[in-house]
Amino acid sequence: MPTYNRQSTIDAPLEDVWQFHSRIEGLEALTPDWMGLRVESMIGPNGEQEPEILEAGTEISLSTRPFGVGPRQYWTSLITERERDDGVAYFRDEMVDGPFDHWLHTHTFFADGEKTILRDRVEYELPCSGVPGIGQVVDAVGPFSKVGFEGMFRTRHRLTKARLE
Repeated sequence: MPTYNRQSTIDAPLEDVWQFHSRIEGLEALTPDWMGLRVESMIGPNGEQEPEILEAGTEISLSTRPFGVGPRQYWTSLITERERDDGVAYFRDEMVDGPFDHWLHTHTFFADGEKTILRDRVEYELPCSGVPGIGQVVDAVGPFSKVGFEGMFRTRHRLTKARLE
């Protein structure tokens, strides 16, 4: 399965970086404007609307319209795991409905003295990658999808540094 990885060192304590990424406001602040992000709804693990913290069991419905072109693309993610231990924290979101055949995004945070190492890992499958005939074409262009990921995640990491350092 294809993966995308990005890592940065943030000159801010783990707790600050973790708290920032634990709220929907963090996602909104870090998503590049060119993505045209809109949070449609958010339901917490106990059914509460717009929970403050993105706990395991939180479902987030989003839409994007990259570069303002074409119809909005709708996406629903579920926070499947969230853990915080001494010196390390992570949460994982999985796309349950949206434009990819598979999307599993792990956000990991490691304490490095007064700094934090931020690591994003995305496991994904492009649409139709398993369809005979079409799948071979999709798989052939798959490496070019990383170009889009690179721009988005580079911006997310740069904005994290700008907000927290």
